[in-house]
Amino acid sequence: MKIHNAFSIGLFGGLGVIVALGIGAAVGNLATILTYVGAALFIALGLDPLVSFLERHKWKRSLAILTVLAGVLGAFTGLVFAIIPVVTDQITTLVAQLQTIIPTVFTPGFRDDLQETIPWLDVDTVFNQADSFLQDLDVLSIGGGVLAAGVTIANAVFGTIIVLILTLYFVSSLASIKRALFQLVPASKRAQFVDLAEQVSASVGRFVMGQGALALVNGVLSFILLTFVFQVKYSALLAFIAVIGSLIPLVGTLTSAIVITLGVLLFEGPGWQVVAVGIYYLVYMQVEAYVISPRIMNSAVQVPGVVVVLAALIGGTLLGVLGALVAIPVAASVLLIIKQVFVPRQNAL
Repeated sequence: MKIHNAFSIGLFGGLGVIVALGIGAAVGNLATILTYVGAALFIALGLDPLVSFLERHKWKRSLAILTVLAGVLGAFTGLVFAIIPVVTDQITTLVAQLQTIIPTVFTPGFRDDLQETIPWLDVDTVFNQADSFLQDLDVLSIGGGVLAAGVTIANAVFGTIIVLILTLYFVSSLASIKRALFQLVPASKRAQFVDLAEQVSASVGRFVMGQGALALVNGVLSFILLTFVFQVKYSALLAFIAVIGSLIPLVGTLTSAIVITLGVLLFEGPGWQVVAVGIYYLVYMQVEAYVISPRIMNSAVQVPGVVVVLAALIGGTLLGVLGALVAIPVAASVLLIIKQVFVPRQNAL
């Protein structure tokens, strides 16, 4: 009898392991789809405060949702037809410029100038190694790399469209999704769960709106100064980089500032441009950290600085840029749950 029980336990245990592995494999295969759903839900929660704001000003919810969705579609359309062509044109011009610059690198005069500038560098060895590397390149591998890059770009465009469609759906049906979720909670604990869920939802929404506002401020200021004050080449492309970088918490603004400054140097801008752009972003990062960000994000999330850093690092390691973006409101939600659920239970013991 004992042997039979041991065999049954082992059999069910093995079946449990197999089921767990199957679930893990399924989740792994659905990782991309789950990322799309998570990103769309995250954006929808960020747009929900706009719907609530319009509702508080005597708008019907259906009209408020329609207005917000129209604004999202208008912004996306404007991005496609106004900004993207400019950025694409500047990228094309940059590639053409690089095609004229790169051949001059292998001229004897460039070697002599480089050797005089950096006397401790063995220029001949570096150029010989570069030449042998170029000769060893396989045309098929290059073609495969170009094809892979094209597939990656196509997947990114497809993913953006999917996220946009899911975002529109989630914004229009967020209230019904919440009600369906609340029905799954026992009635005795439903009131507390609803209150906590609404606080978490509001916290995430305020964070998304605040981060978007920071990115918009950085992008607009970058475009104005780079175009009209510093007169930098490819200012629209660099301002677009500033917007994308500012969406990433903590390190995004710093990273985009470094990339933009190096971009000005790469575009052969005069020395004063490089120095001026670098000084501007040093000043802007201080103003953003101590003036703009506290005013915008003060009511969004209340998270200690150490937790912010750890959450962003963990989220970025697990899910990349999306993880770093989602990590801070998730950390705020966890702290809120600990404060309102775990701590009172501990105090009641």
